[in-house]
Amino acid sequence: MSDFFEQVLKTAASFDLLELSGLIFGILTVWFLIKQSIWTWPFGILYILVSFVVFWNARLFGDLILHIFFLILNIYGWYYWIYGKKEEDSFLKITTLKIGQSVLIFTITLLSIYVFGFFLIQLPKYIENFPSPSLPYWDASTSMLSVTAMWLTAKKKIENWHYWFVVDVLATGIYIYKTLYFYSLLYFIYIIMAVLGYLAWKKTLSIQSEN
Repeated sequence: MSDFFEQVLKTAASFDLLELSGLIFGILTVWFLIKQSIWTWPFGILYILVSFVVFWNARLFGDLILHIFFLILNIYGWYYWIYGKKEEDSFLKITTLKIGQSVLIFTITLLSIYVFGFFLIQLPKYIENFPSPSLPYWDASTSMLSVTAMWLTAKKKIENWHYWFVVDVLATGIYIYKTLYFYSLLYFIYIIMAVLGYLAWKKTLSIQSEN
């Protein structure tokens, strides 16, 4: 355990200003999402823009491409939270998925995980000197589940927290396995925030139902 915290502190001390900014923006994005604040979107965009630079410098092009989709979904979410509400409502209400919608979205997500994982495995065969992916299907799982979670967040569906919870649990385990202890601690914090977010949104949903 002492080695774990020693590695966490060592990693935190090595952070440059750009990475620290991304960390702060990321936490604020989730915090404002829990509060159902529209500020979750501009801070989410700031986090993504910082991530572009970090991933480019680290040559993590897969993550960079993925964050392009996140940027599009953040812009869409910002727009939808403002203009997607009914005229008589002052804000966009939380809604839930129907059973058929849940099954369809989950099925599409599973297929996406398989396709993206297969894509990651095939990359070294077609790109010279491209490194073999580590844990491709686990990596694909967190990536595709994140896309689904982001889409549900943009639509303000309470089920987004189910997907974020799974993403955070998987990412925590992956980062521990890869000895990236700082990130495992960060995603463990995200697990707690996902639970708090779900409980907060569920309370709001109950209040909406009573009115």
